[in-house]
Amino acid sequence: MVTKLDEIKFIDEVDLRNKRVFIRCDFNVPLKDGKITDATRIEAALPTILYALEQGAKVALASHLGRPKGKVVPALSMKAIGEYLVPALKKEVILTDSPDSEGLTKLMDNLNDGQVVLLENLRFSPFEKKNDKLFATRLAKSFDVYVNDAFGTAHRAQVSTEALAHEIKEKCAGLLIKKELEKFNQMLEAPEAPFVAILGGAKVSDKIGVITNLMDKVDSIIIGGAMANTFMVAKGYNMGKSLVEDDAVEVAKQIIEKAERKGVTLNLPVDFVGASEFKNDTDFANYKPENFPADKMALDIGEETRENYRKIVLYAKTIFWNGPMGVFEFENFAKGTLAVAVAVTKSESYSVVGGGDSVAAIKYLKLEDKISHVSTGGGASLEYIEGKDLPALMALKS
Repeated sequence: MVTKLDEIKFIDEVDLRNKRVFIRCDFNVPLKDGKITDATRIEAALPTILYALEQGAKVALASHLGRPKGKVVPALSMKAIGEYLVPALKKEVILTDSPDSEGLTKLMDNLNDGQVVLLENLRFSPFEKKNDKLFATRLAKSFDVYVNDAFGTAHRAQVSTEALAHEIKEKCAGLLIKKELEKFNQMLEAPEAPFVAILGGAKVSDKIGVITNLMDKVDSIIIGGAMANTFMVAKGYNMGKSLVEDDAVEVAKQIIEKAERKGVTLNLPVDFVGASEFKNDTDFANYKPENFPADKMALDIGEETRENYRKIVLYAKTIFWNGPMGVFEFENFAKGTLAVAVAVTKSESYSVVGGGDSVAAIKYLKLEDKISHVSTGGGASLEYIEGKDLPALMALKS
């Protein structure tokens, strides 16, 4: 269900002066050898953090990082995040020794204007993912205002995204969530036709709800990635050694039939780049689905499909894109995804892009400024479009 902006309070509507403010950010950034390789999510959180500081708040920042599974994993410490934040905020960043340090209340009470608190990785606690009320109650004692600005985790009901919102007296969303809702709502509530959805990735099952909900809004759907293989099998083709979601073939047939009934154009690949092995350095060639080799696997959309999709995208007035057209991490099989990325940026459309590889393609081409909105939420954006109630947003309403 679409969340109206007047259903929740935002940080710029709250008195923050001298208040102890907990801000749930999404600092789940990629690390290599302890160094941040992509700081996009941190940069996206800065407007909310800086606003709170400018208003005279005592600020504590919190996030998860990676999957430590409730244990302390030194390689997933928030230390690198803190080091990045120091010059970005021009403040001393105090990293706590645990997500719910015993001295947190005293630390917040004594915080001065030149300091910001950064809680250690929330998922170092085994209680975070369990949405444990006692953990939430412990954390809540140290704060007067709860701010959620982590749209990428809004579909998760965890302590920092859901339970804590019920334990702190005043609650609101940050400026990033405000922007995400504005952009998605504009696309969903007032799309200019033709509205084209571009969906890729591995599994049809991951996108069933999205496709079903979008079917009432879009004029055309473009299918790519490994999920296209399942649709081809549903149409009676043999896709050799390609990844096929066998238990979703029947669902794919139903989607094809539903699109026909509703008059929505379902665009499937007419050719594929097939290879012998799942790696970049392997032989590959272009194949039609009707004569796809039994010993090959489809790793990208083919040349003719790229051209077909490019034309559809160029004439679109509204675009939603989530998911790659092929194995984007392999250079030889990234051409389909990059072709779609270029077409989206050249179209005169209102465009919203979400999902890791889709965003990565846009960033690789340095064309972010040609996209109306690059979302920070992959799974969250899909569930929002699917019409699901996101736990983090529901907690801010109640």
